[in-house]
Amino acid sequence: MGRKSKWEYLKAIYQRYQKADRAKRQQILSEFCQVCGYHRRYAIRLLNGAPPQKPQGKQRKRTPLYGPQLIAILSAIWEAAAYPWSVRLKALLPLWMPWAKKHLPITPQIEGQLESISPRTIDSRLRQKKHQLKKNLYGRTKPGSLLKHHIPLKTDRWDVSTPGFSEVDLVSHSGDCAEGEFIHSLNLTDIHTTWVETRAVMGKGQQRVADALEQMRGALPFALLGIDSDNGTEFINNHLYGYCRDRGIQFTRGRPYKKDDNAHIEQKNWTHVRKLLGYVRYDSEEALEAINNLYQNELRLFQNLFQPSVKLLKKVRVGSRVKRVYDAPKTPFQRVCESAQSDPSKVAHLKKRLESLDPFLISKTIEQKLDRIYQLAHHRSRALISSENKEVKNGKTEAKTPKTKHLKQL
Repeated sequence: MGRKSKWEYLKAIYQRYQKADRAKRQQILSEFCQVCGYHRRYAIRLLNGAPPQKPQGKQRKRTPLYGPQLIAILSAIWEAAAYPWSVRLKALLPLWMPWAKKHLPITPQIEGQLESISPRTIDSRLRQKKHQLKKNLYGRTKPGSLLKHHIPLKTDRWDVSTPGFSEVDLVSHSGDCAEGEFIHSLNLTDIHTTWVETRAVMGKGQQRVADALEQMRGALPFALLGIDSDNGTEFINNHLYGYCRDRGIQFTRGRPYKKDDNAHIEQKNWTHVRKLLGYVRYDSEEALEAINNLYQNELRLFQNLFQPSVKLLKKVRVGSRVKRVYDAPKTPFQRVCESAQSDPSKVAHLKKRLESLDPFLISKTIEQKLDRIYQLAHHRSRALISSENKEVKNGKTEAKTPKTKHLKQL
């Protein structure tokens, strides 16, 4: 029974209830509670109260406090910042504001509104655009079997207070066909500071992976103290094991087929690699050079200097639900500056660069480089790639059957 019907029923029995004796009133009251589903005490208040008034219509909606111009500016900053979560977007607004004033028509009134808008309101006003950013994840690394008994498992939660302990992973750029040699992205994220370094390698050979790791080690603004990987053969091998042993780097691994053991790097695989390069195939030296140029320059500075992130502090169980408590959003560079173990010379160099960098121009340069990288992608279909891989053996033509997955491309 709807609200209007309940009101009409109350209006019909109100006068009869007022004139009835005690026994009759109890009968009317019981019937009223049964028909309308009211609690007996609430029904008594209605029947003994003032005569029923006509129910009011829908309340008039409040005029939005934040107008279209502010939402357009907020959306432009959100897009330039690579679509961060509302809490992170709120944290980066003061950091980006001096540069935003140069690129966007921000009045003093709009600036004040940007300072006062809450993350929840940001979510509400940008909800429609967020539905366009859903993608799928996948990978092509195989479990390794070498040296597993030498490399300890790590399944507990990270509890480190110094930078240098990190997770690493390899992201495949094979497109819809895994045949032949193609590019992979080697991703490394520091647990304490959330600093990320990425390099592109052709294939996933042991030497190439180790060389890329050495490059990232030299680029970090702190010493690399430990790495934690999955069980792929690109990591579980004598070459990388000896590399870590000779340099005093702690080497641990997660459990096979348990991605939650490497949750930090799995999340960065999406935000720092897959979200940008998509699911197409890259297999040329020109593409390798272009991707590394992006990783080592604009993208590295943009993600680490201008992108705030949050860290999980604890989990609190409230009844049957788990409440997650996060720290205040900070950029990886801010966390590096707060750490006493960071390299002072590298930190000073990054501070000078931060003062001269415009995040809007960096974001625009990243988009231009991504457009060029996408043009270098191998867009041939799986059937065409398979036909080119046919081999002639003993006078007969035999076609290789590729192990592929059909994937939705960006």
